Amino acid sequence: MARGKQVDKSFLGIVIVLLGVGALIFSSASLGLLARTGGASFGTTALKQFAAILIGGALAYAVSKVPYQFWRRYSFYIFAASIVLTLLVFVPKLGFEYGGGKRWVAFGPVTFQPAEFLKIAFVMYLAAWLSAAKNKVRTWRGGMLPVIILLVIAGGILLKQPDTDTFISIVAAAMVMFLAAGGRYRDVFLFCVIGLIGFAGLVFIRPYLMQRVTTFFNPSADPLGAGYQIQQSLIAVGSGKFLGRGFGQSIQKFNYLPEPIGDSIFAVAAEEFGFVGSVLLVLLFFLFTLKGFQIASRSPDMFGGLLVVGIVILIMSDSFMNIGSMLGVLPLSGLPLLFVSQGGSAMVLTLFQVGILLNISKYRRT
Repeated sequence: MARGKQVDKSFLGIVIVLLGVGALIFSSASLGLLARTGGASFGTTALKQFAAILIGGALAYAVSKVPYQFWRRYSFYIFAASIVLTLLVFVPKLGFEYGGGKRWVAFGPVTFQPAEFLKIAFVMYLAAWLSAAKNKVRTWRGGMLPVIILLVIAGGILLKQPDTDTFISIVAAAMVMFLAAGGRYRDVFLFCVIGLIGFAGLVFIRPYLMQRVTTFFNPSADPLGAGYQIQQSLIAVGSGKFLGRGFGQSIQKFNYLPEPIGDSIFAVAAEEFGFVGSVLLVLLFFLFTLKGFQIASRSPDMFGGLLVVGIVILIMSDSFMNIGSMLGVLPLSGLPLLFVSQGGSAMVLTLFQVGILLNISKYRRT
């Protein structure tokens, strides 16, 4: 394999533009805190977000210097450590509940979601395993069955929290990676059928999932309760019309739209920048995906290619599930719009993954 002297500049440019646009949208959306808290938390929230960008950017730069084969060598240990870390959410005084789920861990003043570590660790280990078992991937015992076992391990922890959205992202990455490694489409189809049946059963035993599904099909049934967020989101998106109200001019972010700097930040962007701005933002994510797949296709070995594919799908599935839920084409999710929404651990870990992609982009297949 041949190694270039520099990272892929066009991919780096897309990431920088995404961060810049995200910071612009976040700055405007966070003004809603002035009305909600009288400005008490506005400065702190903005400071934490931009600190996460700076820390994540420094981490991305450092990781881009680490040869990507390092992650293959230690993938099992990283995956095992991420499982232990994620299990800490169930430890009293360490794990704590927020937003209806035990998904957070606190070490003194530092809080984070261990599931963010589990996602990337899962992709690392699966990429290493699939690349080592490439001659067996088209068999059931050597292909789909081990993938299912790994998903059961991760899913058992995530669904217990519960964190269904993160598990869906991991499943999406696993299936695309499996196909990219040469797996059979019929195995994926069978898995999806069984998975849908299992998810349907989960909906009936988990009230919060049933509420999401019923709200998705009939958001106007409870406009002041379960359907409130999607109703306000659609009002914001519709108010933006073609060109938007203008930067900082969103009305919905003031006292109407829940989580304007979190889950609902795309609705704020759509209201202020309209259809044109929304399409351009979505286009940036598509360019990120296409450029990522191009880097994967040029990777000198299967591990590097699969690692890129898995990371890209993780980032895109989170982001597009967020956008889809704000547009009412998918059930509401608790996933952030990466590069844009509030979330220190999500931002830092996303940029960590970008660093890995940048390192792999230095290598070319000869």
